[in-house]
Amino acid sequence: MKPSADPRGATLLRQIPSVDELLARPRLARLLERVDRALVVEIAREALRDVRALIAHDPEAAAAALGPAGLEERIAADVERALATSLRPVINATGVILHTNLGRAPLAPQVVEHLRRTATQYSNLEYDLAAGARGRRDVHTARLLARLAGAEAAIVVNNNAAAVFLVLNALAKGGEVIVSRGELIEIGDAFRIPDIMAESGAVLREVGTTNRTRLADYDRAINERTRLLLRVHPSNFRIVGFTERPSLEELVELGRRASLPVFEDLGSGCLVDLSAYGFEEPVARASLAAGASVVSFSGDKLLGGPQAGVIAGKKELVERIRRSPLFRALRVDKLTIAALEITLLAYLRGPQAAGHDAIPTLRMIRLPAGEIERRSQAFCERLRPRLPSGEVELEVRSGLSVVGGGSTPAQHLATSLITVASVRHSATQLEARLRQPALHGAEGSAIVEPVLARIEDERLVLDLRTVFPEQEAALEAALAAALR
Repeated sequence: MKPSADPRGATLLRQIPSVDELLARPRLARLLERVDRALVVEIAREALRDVRALIAHDPEAAAAALGPAGLEERIAADVERALATSLRPVINATGVILHTNLGRAPLAPQVVEHLRRTATQYSNLEYDLAAGARGRRDVHTARLLARLAGAEAAIVVNNNAAAVFLVLNALAKGGEVIVSRGELIEIGDAFRIPDIMAESGAVLREVGTTNRTRLADYDRAINERTRLLLRVHPSNFRIVGFTERPSLEELVELGRRASLPVFEDLGSGCLVDLSAYGFEEPVARASLAAGASVVSFSGDKLLGGPQAGVIAGKKELVERIRRSPLFRALRVDKLTIAALEITLLAYLRGPQAAGHDAIPTLRMIRLPAGEIERRSQAFCERLRPRLPSGEVELEVRSGLSVVGGGSTPAQHLATSLITVASVRHSATQLEARLRQPALHGAEGSAIVEPVLARIEDERLVLDLRTVFPEQEAALEAALAAALR
């Protein structure tokens, strides 16, 4: 490091307190009672190195930073940051139910309790209590998935990309898989169906065009190397206009004539018919009833459970997939199984027993716009007295929520939106202040969670569809602090 030419540099360097002096100060001494001394010493040394560097480049700023009280405050804050979890809860006020960046489907409280008991005790994960011998971890979810999807058998891996990979590897490695060009999708984060197929060892045989593929295109492509007919549900995009593709029933009939299994990647994992809410998503049971040999879908999208990939279908094929050596590499742990089991049991209870409302994703989808409007109006009435007089405009207006998470593109839910305009802060500034509450001195201890919102027409927009009622008090406090 080049020494400072400023004569004050040497004087300032002599004023730097020692690590031991700093650790003897009250706040750091209390910190040492609950934190490993080595960590505090390491962070204190880092702070002092920064001060020395600052002296070399900006003695005036360094002089202001040299006070023992200021150093003590910085070191304590750095220690707390080092010990804080990076993964933290947020309040999702975007109205996007399955927000990929926010963890997709929130789990039901019943799931958390089952996870607690399963995680903190031993379990019969792979032990058959009746037989007194080793069992299979599949059994805890297989029976439920088979019943709910109308399948002969089912297994679970760590996500749907893994499910697609495993099916292709086990059933078509070294052979050809016929798929429409219009279904060669990218499923997110640059993961593409053709790439997954290539890694699986299956050879991609594209047929048709981007917008039109006919049954005859599949028929002409079948040869002695064909192992599988693949149908991919376009869960994250829509092609409209001059389009055509064969129905699943037609593809199944072709597969029957050619003695080829049909594999449908359903993507979003819809277990119940949501058409009453404006969704036209394929239901796993309907696909299997139509004759699909195997289907795969996600656990953490419309199903509303943990991240997982479900493979369900004919017993002989599912068992063949399960025997793949890769199944062990892709299998899920006991916590995923526990979370998925409780989620599936809620489906089994059905809507009459409030089973569907126990799943947050389904509850949010089914939430009427009128109820959201009532909550929004009441929220604004509670918030207004906490705001600077004459500086903030709150309005409740009609709008749209989306399911998100790569699910149901171009399909929306009617909702009510809270729009916020401030004389003091722009919409962009408000969004940042809510997202990073600590940066603007959040009001009291009630604000512990960042808030994610939208910006539309230069206004901050919040949708209470994705805000849990118990989060509303924290959201009020966050807005009140951000609007000051």
